[in-house]
Amino acid sequence: MTLTTFPTQGVDIIGDIHGQADKLIALLEKLGYRDVLGAYRHPDRTAIFVGDLVDRGPRQVDTVMLVRRMVDAGSARIIMGNHEYNAIAWHTPDPERAGEYLRPRSGAVGVKNRHQHAAFLAEVEHRPALHQELIDWFMTIPLWLEAPGFRVVHACWHDGYMNEIRPLLTADLQLTPELVVAASRKGSAAYRAVEGVTKGLELALPDGHFFHDKDGVARYEVRTRWWDESALTYRALAMMPETERLALPELAVAVGDLHRYAGEKPVFFGHYWMTGTPALQTPMAACVDYSAGKGGDLVAYRWDGEAVLDGGKFFVV
Repeated sequence: MTLTTFPTQGVDIIGDIHGQADKLIALLEKLGYRDVLGAYRHPDRTAIFVGDLVDRGPRQVDTVMLVRRMVDAGSARIIMGNHEYNAIAWHTPDPERAGEYLRPRSGAVGVKNRHQHAAFLAEVEHRPALHQELIDWFMTIPLWLEAPGFRVVHACWHDGYMNEIRPLLTADLQLTPELVVAASRKGSAAYRAVEGVTKGLELALPDGHFFHDKDGVARYEVRTRWWDESALTYRALAMMPETERLALPELAVAVGDLHRYAGEKPVFFGHYWMTGTPALQTPMAACVDYSAGKGGDLVAYRWDGEAVLDGGKFFVV
């Protein structure tokens, strides 16, 4: 999909769905989309999904098929979330380790990976042809989108990482089978870049500090507020439960560990399990993930060409 085919006005950016097809239908209808010839369409707007269609919710395949029909009909675009990427890696045999997969299935790590992916697997694991079909479709999803007036990425807009992996992607910014393998090798440049774009930037916590994530896993590294130019300390930069965050020291983060969004145009993203009333992160950055997969709201931002974002343009179900 070339950049020239992207709309410059009339765009609805929709957050992480995680199998919540009922919430998606309600949000689309609230935004004025209607089912026409099997796909939800709007007479003069385009939906853009920030990824994470799968895992957690009760209607996995229904969600993917609904979005896929919209993309095929030209009424929507989508970028890859970390859960689509993880689904690809779970399904793909490791060419260098017989009997293994790129996303490990054995040992304690395999138990954790299956738990995260269980809702999707429950609907497709016993239907291998459908499973393969959906993985093939996930491989067609670009890692990010850039239009003349806005940008969309799942977790972090990072020009350095994007420039690093762009030569390894297709012309439409899609993963290749070779890049999927390379990005599964922890410590590689491809791993760092794909993880950064789809899962966000991580910062090692100071000694003695850790927290438990939403799945109960102990974490010694934390996602960062890469969009916030004022966040210079561990306490200000870290994205973690509030009690643990406030226990962090007001210690400055090394300049080399900071990444800042340059902000030439608005950027939209998901991934971060926000809660409460939707609000802008900055006048140039908006997260549209408000934990729909864990009982929260499904959120969209209705963009109409504005160069500076408007906190009154969120739509919620």
